[in-house]
Amino acid sequence: MQNLQQVVDFLKGNNLILATAESCTAGLMASLVADISGSGAVMECGYVVYAVRAKREMLSVSLETIDRFGLTSEEVAREMALGALQRCGAGVTLANTGLAEAEGPMDGVVCFACAMIIGGEQRVLSETCKFDGERNAVREQAARHALLALDRYVNDLRNPAMTQG
Repeated sequence: MQNLQQVVDFLKGNNLILATAESCTAGLMASLVADISGSGAVMECGYVVYAVRAKREMLSVSLETIDRFGLTSEEVAREMALGALQRCGAGVTLANTGLAEAEGPMDGVVCFACAMIIGGEQRVLSETCKFDGERNAVREQAARHALLALDRYVNDLRNPAMTQG
């Protein structure tokens, strides 16, 4: 997809309702969708979960996962996406966690996950990307990346060979 209108149109065309679970982008994905006219028909809710406690209490991210893989990992993003999926009426969830500003190689690294229930089975996929720029530029790029990749994520989730667990 090339723009946010296409994201809303994709959701409408596929009868999907979106929920977001955002750490790094702090609600920016939900806000970008809400900027598009007609988005109320395709947006369920958005979770903003910066703190470990919020991730655990609101989305059931396990402390073991956080301790083992780190707060900004694909594993945590996957649990965030699944937690949102289990808690609301959305048909698809997008989650992210990462470091919009950090010293060293983790600067600009953001982990994404997308989850759906297909045929009664929870499916989730994830990826990690690195973005360049200042803090808010990284957040903007990350939010747009996830939303514009939604069609790819959904198509991959619908293909069981593409999902991991």
